[in-house]
Amino acid sequence: METKTVKYINVNGKLMDLSHPQVMGILNVTPDSFYAGSRQQTEKDIINRTSQIIEEGASIIDIGAYSSRSNAEHISPEEEMRRLRTGLEIINRYHPGCVVSVDTFRADVARMCVEEYGVAIINDIAAGEMDPQMFDMIARLGVPYIIMHMQGTPQNMQMNPHYDNLLKEVFLYFSEKVQKLRDLGVKDIILDPGFGFGKTVEHNYQLMNHLEEFSLFELPLLVGISRKSMIYKLLGGTPDDALNGTTVLDTISLLKGADILRVHDVKAAVETVNQDSNLEKQDQNLLCYHYTISQFSYQNTRFDFDAAKIRLFI
Repeated sequence: METKTVKYINVNGKLMDLSHPQVMGILNVTPDSFYAGSRQQTEKDIINRTSQIIEEGASIIDIGAYSSRSNAEHISPEEEMRRLRTGLEIINRYHPGCVVSVDTFRADVARMCVEEYGVAIINDIAAGEMDPQMFDMIARLGVPYIIMHMQGTPQNMQMNPHYDNLLKEVFLYFSEKVQKLRDLGVKDIILDPGFGFGKTVEHNYQLMNHLEEFSLFELPLLVGISRKSMIYKLLGGTPDDALNGTTVLDTISLLKGADILRVHDVKAAVETVNQDSNLEKQDQNLLCYHYTISQFSYQNTRFDFDAAKIRLFI
């Protein structure tokens, strides 16, 4: 029987069990994120969105103040932190104790968020490439760290993404990053393949087809494909039309080993996780039934093994 690596991350001194996949709800306090439905700027909007994320069953809120869409405007650290302060103060006021992740590539922003607001996780789209101080800061802060693969920067990543060998280059990238972090004493590392970041539609689906191979790292795997162009460019339409495609790819991701789904539509993702978990339990039960029947058949040659197998599926 296949063995599954047990994965945990230390979140604010408590272990989060990833044997049951977790859902991370997106809160964008930006005016220009690619999906208009995720943009929250007024206090009322932020309150409503954070409440929705929690009520629909997400275990993590991921707040971002720097849009990482292709050709996004570059903003200063001061402006990024100003936006984050607004959102984090509201979250702490209305939902104290909830697990918060901050989407930032800046070490000083990460420090202020953790030290001043108790943020539990840092989610870095650049994996230290856009701020050479980030790895040292993460080691100092001692929080779980999400590292994503991206070719280039948000301003140029989609101009002409090219790889001689996509999988080899992505795996080598993560191998080097993980080793550097381990050498610094970072314990909780989460991998994000970076769907849509410096990749063509074909590159994205090639990664999806080989997603299960990330298990070689024996680290938690985050997948963020919610309403992305790899869906609506294939099916037609806009991000507004991409929920069904998102649910299909989230399901495939779970079957291939994803531990965290980063999503806009929390309710749909939670339902997907629950369905997948139920199917996994049923599959385990069937394996147990088959094993029991095989043993009985071996000991009693008059037992009709094939008929018993058929009855299990009726």
